[in-house]
Amino acid sequence: MGGNPDNSSELPPFTLTGLPGLESSQHWMFLLLGTLYIVSIVGNALILFIIKEEQSLHQPMYYFLSLLSVNDLGVSFSTLPTVLATFCFHLRNINSDCCMAQMFFIHLFSFMESGILLVMSFDRYVAICNPLHYATVLTDAHVVRMGMSVLIRSFCMVFPLPFLLKRLPFCKANVLSHAYCLHPDLIRLPCGDTRVNNIFGQFLVITNFGLDSALILLSYVLILHSVFAIASQKERLKTLNTCVSHMCAVLTFYVPMVGVSMLARYGKQAPQYVHTLMSLVYLFVPPMLNPVIYSIKTKEIRRRLCKILLGTKT
Repeated sequence: MGGNPDNSSELPPFTLTGLPGLESSQHWMFLLLGTLYIVSIVGNALILFIIKEEQSLHQPMYYFLSLLSVNDLGVSFSTLPTVLATFCFHLRNINSDCCMAQMFFIHLFSFMESGILLVMSFDRYVAICNPLHYATVLTDAHVVRMGMSVLIRSFCMVFPLPFLLKRLPFCKANVLSHAYCLHPDLIRLPCGDTRVNNIFGQFLVITNFGLDSALILLSYVLILHSVFAIASQKERLKTLNTCVSHMCAVLTFYVPMVGVSMLARYGKQAPQYVHTLMSLVYLFVPPMLNPVIYSIKTKEIRRRLCKILLGTKT
């Protein structure tokens, strides 16, 4: 590659990978992923529509759920173009700038999801541990500020990543492990010194996912302490039931993430398609399951869904 290697315009395109070793199953994977995309996009769009139309859902808990649904739509639309191009049309090349942009948005929405789950846990903590102050602590203005702080924090964290990558020379085959661009995948390709990138990436993981998960855990320790102080077992179960949807959303987000991290660190001998499938689970399962979980557990959403889908009045 001639000229200045730091110039991203001279970088060759990156090559996306479908399912190495399972090429004969690519069409089935396309059908599966297409179904997941449809469920995710339609499900989250319905959640947003129902919350907008249902006056009883105009409260902080459901404002945060709306933010989660918007974020899940962002995750789906960030990966959709290259996944469809790879599995359906067998278009494997992606421009370096487009790849960097996709990486930015995937990680932005991933960081935002963690932050949204954190503010949702704060909502549950206030509702259960300080119910008398709920209306004054979680006003509409405070909800907006919390949502904006999650967005700004995530943007500031992810913004340096493309620039830190672009300063490095890419002088070998730029073959990616997935059908989309992720920072851990891109960082192994440059032939220059990537220590700064690796240190910054670890810093982001610790300060974002590590801190958020610790605070979510702390909120549930305090919630459980408050719940067990309730004398009536029936009231305990009723109170805990208001947290079930959020706990499921936390598990569907963090469990696949931990699985991907553990596999990357300790499963280097595993076939490449196992790594690819785990990363697909991490990016596809939470956006698909979140609307399903909240539709099942929230009576108002379930009732409105029945009215929309079945034409019933109850």
